Amino acid sequence: MTKPAANYDEAQANQGKVPDVLAFQDGSRVGDAGNWTKRRRGEILELFEREVYGRVPSSPVDLKITDSRCQRGVLDGLATRKQIRINLSSRQSPYSTDFDILLYLPEDQSHIRTPVFLGFNFYGNHTIHPDRGIEVNQNWMRNNSQMGIADNLAREDHRGALRRRWPVERILSRGYGLATIYYGDIDPDFDDGYQNGVHPLFHRTGESYPTADDPGSIGAWAWGLSRALDCLGLDDAVDAGRVAVMGHSRLGKTALWAGATDPRFALVISNESGCGGAALSRHHFGETVEAINTVFPHWFCDNFRKYNHHVEDLPVDQHMLIAMIAPRPVYVASAADDLWSDPRGEFLGAVHASPAYELLGTDGLAVDVEHAQGDDLPALGKPLTSRIGHHLRPGEHDVTD
Repeated sequence: MTKPAANYDEAQANQGKVPDVLAFQDGSRVGDAGNWTKRRRGEILELFEREVYGRVPSSPVDLKITDSRCQRGVLDGLATRKQIRINLSSRQSPYSTDFDILLYLPEDQSHIRTPVFLGFNFYGNHTIHPDRGIEVNQNWMRNNSQMGIADNLAREDHRGALRRRWPVERILSRGYGLATIYYGDIDPDFDDGYQNGVHPLFHRTGESYPTADDPGSIGAWAWGLSRALDCLGLDDAVDAGRVAVMGHSRLGKTALWAGATDPRFALVISNESGCGGAALSRHHFGETVEAINTVFPHWFCDNFRKYNHHVEDLPVDQHMLIAMIAPRPVYVASAADDLWSDPRGEFLGAVHASPAYELLGTDGLAVDVEHAQGDDLPALGKPLTSRIGHHLRPGEHDVTD
């Protein structure tokens, strides 16, 4: 497939007026917090489910811990390491699938409940740290020549290959835990008509699959993060009321959707999530709706493709996704040289989400809205630490300290 040519000219970026987050579909005003909570938020959620991410069927899924291993005093005595295998099964079919949670908790906090950062990783739990006690994932992996991954299989020598993205010791030393899952355990990242990963759990008896509003991979991954939170809630050492969900790139899109659909997540962190994440779809710059649906047709529901050439008709935009997280804190992180992820579009997504936060009695993004729509983004390396947080760092597409 041929990726559509990208636009990197800001003068040609704006593609229509951004929908008003505080206006109902019929044009009337939301007016107060009660109308937001009771009506407008649900209206926005329904639109995103139907037109962008897909709706996960509500048929029951059973969750069962089938293996749990705990080792204290790892990482030179800094941490307790837990590895938990979860089985997911459907009551309407014989299909089942597993995923593995790697959980590090501070060793010296075994007597209290610990807040935890939760996020997917791209190439297996064993890649986040050279800890030899981490099990090497045996599931399908996307080939990566830089990491030496071929034949879609991980190897022992991939341990710690992406540790630069996971400051494990720093997190633990600050009193937090870290939980991570290989995202391919939930849904392998390739287009096979939604037959792998957790998708068969969603198949409805007697109906064709997928329909136009069935979930793509991002919907499945976000659903998986909620199932991981279910499991963390069973651990007396975890403060399940203070779990932050975080993600980078396509997994940043996933973290935002997970935070919007599951209010149990206390904090949402999006790192360079671009189109379908924090960046406005109507800001036609770098990655676009057309590009993402062409290169990754399995990420979103089929209805989203209707807007490849008509993004101005999309009834939602990504500021409304961020707004659904209100009043919980959300952090949008961008990189100045990551033009594909559209740093300005991500910033504007945060700007236009602010009215919902303010309606609910908290601050949104601590920046003047008119200035934010002008020529200047916030200064490099100067975080905005309001309830909607933001920073623009130097560099390219990555996760750094």
